[in-house]
Amino acid sequence: MKLDGLDYNTQREKLVLPEYGRTIQNMVDYCMTIEDRDERQKCAESIVAIMDRMFPQNSATEDHERKLWDQLALISDFKLDIDYPFDISNAKKIATKPEAIEYPMKRIPVRHYGNLMFEAFKKLKDMEPGEERDELTKIVANQMKRDLISWSHGSCDDEKVASDLAKFTDGKIQLDLDTFQFEKINEKEINNGKKKKK
Repeated sequence: MKLDGLDYNTQREKLVLPEYGRTIQNMVDYCMTIEDRDERQKCAESIVAIMDRMFPQNSATEDHERKLWDQLALISDFKLDIDYPFDISNAKKIATKPEAIEYPMKRIPVRHYGNLMFEAFKKLKDMEPGEERDELTKIVANQMKRDLISWSHGSCDDEKVASDLAKFTDGKIQLDLDTFQFEKINEKEINNGKKKKK
């Protein structure tokens, strides 16, 4: 629905640097239309001075003035023909968007252990028996117990940990529950931490 006299931001042209607002964008657009080069230069300097006053806390940062001129070049899409006091080639690097990072969509059998635990299970499967594997087994088993407590509202079973560890390491790691000592885990602390996050 479009009503006369109503102008919505969603219908306007997208701002290059939204932190400076539409007024600065309009000033830069106007500056580009000035034919006299000296007048255009003065206008650009005035715009930079206004941009500087908008964020006085940034004035202490290194290369502050250079950044303002870089931002002016960005807002004008590098079309503002003036004598820049600094080299604005660096602004072009700022303007280029980084490549999108693909989100790893790995399917894991059970969510409560998480992807890192399944990487640990894989590592345990490939490790030779010895002190290093025993230490990793201890760390993994204790983390599994914490995960179970966290996800199953306080109920956790040592046999479930041993069973899952054997299952997800293809039987390579067998916990002897008669000799294996789990760390003392404060279930209330884990569940309270979970409530605070919410």
